[in-house]
Amino acid sequence: MPHSFGLRARTRHLFSRDFRTKGPVKLSTYLKTYKVGDIVDIKANRAIHKGMPHKYYQGKTGIIYNVTKSSVGIIINKIVGNRYIEKRVNIRVEHIKHSNCRLDFLNRVKTNAAAKKDAKEKGVSVNVKRQPLAPRKAHHVSTKTNIPTTISPIPYEALV
Repeated sequence: MPHSFGLRARTRHLFSRDFRTKGPVKLSTYLKTYKVGDIVDIKANRAIHKGMPHKYYQGKTGIIYNVTKSSVGIIINKIVGNRYIEKRVNIRVEHIKHSNCRLDFLNRVKTNAAAKKDAKEKGVSVNVKRQPLAPRKAHHVSTKTNIPTTISPIPYEALV
């Protein structure tokens, strides 16, 4: 049988909402503040059809370049062939959310600033650079009181 190649073809599960998140859009969605330069994730809400992004952009992350009354413009890098093309997409605020990709970095900046301030007050130097985890220390395992046990598989039995 022929099948569809439409704009929203094969999106039955892609745009579906999670368990207990169906229904009208919460008011907090509209009260969030978006600024130029914010990093956002695109997650289409199928309850609102206006301003919905194409299925390609579902789950993509971009940077806001324009903010209007009810929508935002987002720059997304799209792979076409062997290169990246900068796409500018206008999406309503119901279909986006702030990304958590910079939270770890921002928290690290705050803790480093606090550590530097404390070190300056005490008059000592502090190293705020991240260090890779060192290998675990070597240790000796004695078999004097720890007798090795032999493990063998149980033979197969037909349980009828």
